[in-house]
Amino acid sequence: MNLEEYKGVFVFAQQVDNKVSGIALELIGEGKRLAEKLSTEVTAVLVGSGVKDLADELAAYGADRVILVDDPELKEYRTEPYAHALASVVEKYKPEILLVGATAIGRDLGPRVSARIHTGLTADCTSLEIGDFPINPIPGREQKHNQLLMTRPAFGGNTIATIACPEFRPQMATVRPGVMQKLPKNDGAKAVIEEFNPGF
Repeated sequence: MNLEEYKGVFVFAQQVDNKVSGIALELIGEGKRLAEKLSTEVTAVLVGSGVKDLADELAAYGADRVILVDDPELKEYRTEPYAHALASVVEKYKPEILLVGATAIGRDLGPRVSARIHTGLTADCTSLEIGDFPINPIPGREQKHNQLLMTRPAFGGNTIATIACPEFRPQMATVRPGVMQKLPKNDGAKAVIEEFNPGF
C-alpha cells in the first residue's frame, strides 16, 4: 500500500428519508478542522436515491466537495448496497481519512467497509487530532507525522486509549453524535459535486 496516494478527509454524510442527519454536519465540521491541519479538503460522500438536492446543505456546513452516489438501490438503508457504494468510493478516490457517525447505520456500515478495503476502524471516538505516532518517541522506531490520533474510552470506560493506524489507509473512525461541533451555516458556500456510479 502506497500511503502517499491517499489524500483528503472524507465523511459519510448520513441521510435518512432524504434528510441530512445531524451527525453528518458535525463530522463535516470536524473533518474541515482536520483537513486544514493537513492542507487538504473535506469531501462529503452522499449515498441515497433522489438526494442530489441535499448537496447544497452539506456545502453550507463546510463540505468542499460532495461525491454523490444516487441510485434507486440506495433508497432505504440496506447493508450490502451501502457497503458496496462506500467501499467503491474509497477504492476510487483514496481518502487519507474516512469518518462515519456511530449511529445504528454507521455502526453497521463502518466495520463492513473497513473489512472490504483492508484497513482498521476505531469505534466510538471522543476526540480526533493530527499528530505524531508514536506520540512519545521510542528509540530505534520511526516516528510518523500527520497521523490521525483517535481517542476513545477503553476497558469499560475506566481508561482512555489513543489509537493510530500508521500502516494502512484510509484511517477510519466512527464518532458518536453530539461529540463534535458543526460549523456555522454559510448559505452562500458552494461545493464541487461529482456523481459516482459504483455499479450494481
